[in-house]
Amino acid sequence: MQGVTEAGLAVNDVRGPLRYLWWLLCRQKRRIAAGALLGSSWMVGLTLPPYLLSQAVDLGLRRRDLDVLAGWVAALLAVGLVNALLAILRHRTMTKIRLDGGFRTIRAVIAHATRLGAALPRRIGAGEVVTIGVADVWVLAQALTVTGPGLGAAVAYGVVAVLLLRISPLLAVVVLAGVPVLALVVGPMLRRLQRAGARYRAHQGALADRLVDIVAGLRILNGLGGKQAYAGRYRRDSRLVVDEGYRVGAVTSWIQALGVGLPALFLAVVTWLAARMAAQGTITVGELVAVWGYAAMLVVPVAFVIEGGFDVGRALVAGRRILEFLRLPADPVPPGRGPDGPAPLCDPESGVVVAPGLFTALATARPVDAAAVVDRLGRYGPTAAVWGGTPVAGIAVRDRILVADNDAYLFTGTLGEIVAGRAAVDDAAVARALAAAAAGDIVDGLPGGTAAVLDTQGGNLSGGQRQRIRLARALHADPEILLAVEPTSAVDAHTEAAVAQRLRAARAGRATLVTTTSPALLERADVVHYLVGGRVAATGTHRELLATQPGYRALVTRAVGEDAPAGALR
Repeated sequence: MQGVTEAGLAVNDVRGPLRYLWWLLCRQKRRIAAGALLGSSWMVGLTLPPYLLSQAVDLGLRRRDLDVLAGWVAALLAVGLVNALLAILRHRTMTKIRLDGGFRTIRAVIAHATRLGAALPRRIGAGEVVTIGVADVWVLAQALTVTGPGLGAAVAYGVVAVLLLRISPLLAVVVLAGVPVLALVVGPMLRRLQRAGARYRAHQGALADRLVDIVAGLRILNGLGGKQAYAGRYRRDSRLVVDEGYRVGAVTSWIQALGVGLPALFLAVVTWLAARMAAQGTITVGELVAVWGYAAMLVVPVAFVIEGGFDVGRALVAGRRILEFLRLPADPVPPGRGPDGPAPLCDPESGVVVAPGLFTALATARPVDAAAVVDRLGRYGPTAAVWGGTPVAGIAVRDRILVADNDAYLFTGTLGEIVAGRAAVDDAAVARALAAAAAGDIVDGLPGGTAAVLDTQGGNLSGGQRQRIRLARALHADPEILLAVEPTSAVDAHTEAAVAQRLRAARAGRATLVTTTSPALLERADVVHYLVGGRVAATGTHRELLATQPGYRALVTRAVGEDAPAGALR
């Protein structure tokens, strides 16, 4: 099953998190091999100090031979230095492995998000996408570091067993018995951790979605008085996340406690047995020291094994969420190109027609109805719209029909780059677009003009300024058909009048549809469609509808205020 394409390579294994982890490992085989070699060498190196110390005790200290003792101490120091170097190299390699896996997954997620395009908001919530990008990706990548110390732990465990076998078969059996005991005790807890982690992750994604919705609609919620109601819902949802987090924490605490307690228990048992053997003369004092050192050293690989199991368990939970996203189907790219020349764009469901060369307005008391019409005309979702007799659903319209709304993203960059979009920055063209959007004051107010850098989503601009920058970007693209959703909803009356005049002039000879209840824009429109209940109730000029449609007149009156002078609607 081929999922997505990342950096020119097919990401084939999106069938399960383990398969995907294996795919990530295969992308950096040499680094994984180096990490495994360094991890194993470092772990085996940890077994040498107890042996060297036992030789120093038996051959140097007990015999009072200072030269021999100095030689073994020097060897002990050299091994410590080499092991320190191996530890540094291992850690650096594991960091590179983790970063490679994380950034490779991020590229795959971004590539698939781009491929989903307009289908993304219908497939998954924004909060879930954010959680995947900032949390799940790195939880998954952390599991890749098991390849170094994990393999090294297994090798070191075997080496210690062999060394203990030379001293006492009983001690070797006790040490080897620790692995199955550890698996029997910790294994079920790791499975329980996966289940608890999956529930926690699901609640976390839902809570992030709600937070994004609240932040995006905060001004509207304030205006409607609904902020407290949504805040209450968020508190209830966050308490559910906290409860699930406590469950995850409870399991995690037991796993970590056993990770420390079980090795300490085996250390005590092995040390007690070795001390009895030393007292009975079965083993030497140096061998007693070595046994204690081997048993104490095993705390490190056992801890790595438990930590690795913990990381893999969390990675399986995170991996499932990532793969659910990577498996989301993208909308197929239609093969048709559409009409060769100007043609009417029609939405049969509402009766709206965008005629070639005309400036058309769409007015309704329900903005959601107008947005639905625009989505169908722009092929954002299922649609029966027709362009020049050809169904829009079968046409590649993105380069010809542009939907401009107030949620369009503004990336970090200079003002000129943002307005130019994917085109090369042409100062003259950018200036014309900004002038048409009545955004000259923005240029004058920014240090550097069009070379000024804007924050992500225009964070250093006001809402009205961001709206005009989005409109300027749409005008710069100069599409065959422009569908603009409430292009002046966040500007003052003076600026709105300027935008209405310049927008019509900038789009002269091109098909344009704006959704609005602004008299300034409606007055400039060649045709106005008045929607009631999602259907066209009347069509005409602004003045004709004012004279013949009481509902339209009331709608426009509310738009300018109940106390507006009579001349405001003429």
